[in-house]
Amino acid sequence: MSVQPPPITIRDARSSDVPEIVDIYNESVVSSTATFDTTPKTIEDYTAWFIAHDLRHPVIVAEEHGAVTGWAALSRYSDRAAYDGTAEASLYVRRSCWNRGVGGSLFSVVVDRGRRAGLHTIISRIAEGNDVSIALHVSLGFTTVGVMREVGEKFGRLLDVTVMQLIYDKA
Repeated sequence: MSVQPPPITIRDARSSDVPEIVDIYNESVVSSTATFDTTPKTIEDYTAWFIAHDLRHPVIVAEEHGAVTGWAALSRYSDRAAYDGTAEASLYVRRSCWNRGVGGSLFSVVVDRGRRAGLHTIISRIAEGNDVSIALHVSLGFTTVGVMREVGEKFGRLLDVTVMQLIYDKA
């Protein structure tokens, strides 16, 4: 008899989740190119970030056994009014929970939430080498709209960034 993984619960994030959200994010800051931040963030940094989100720009978490195992968010793409229908997606999963469906579950829910919130398009920026993220985006209808060459430097390497977009009217 095989042991089944615990069920994943996807829910709206609460302010009490911010410490775990920061912990998951900082894991990527220090060990991956999933973010181009090079200095870990504080709970205070992410409390302000969390407060800036709203129903149109949700923050959601995956939870297993009462612990947050990943999070996804839609954030304002720009503070200019012309971009109000555009959001930028973020997705981070605790490394110990990779390859268990957490990221796919979170990302499909946050993409659907953007559609229901009336957004027109979602943009994602993905650093080179993250083929799993690109495949996830493609599976949800995103297309590559360009590659920015050598725009970020991390761990002593200049990295390209693939820009992907989902236009809901065409999804």
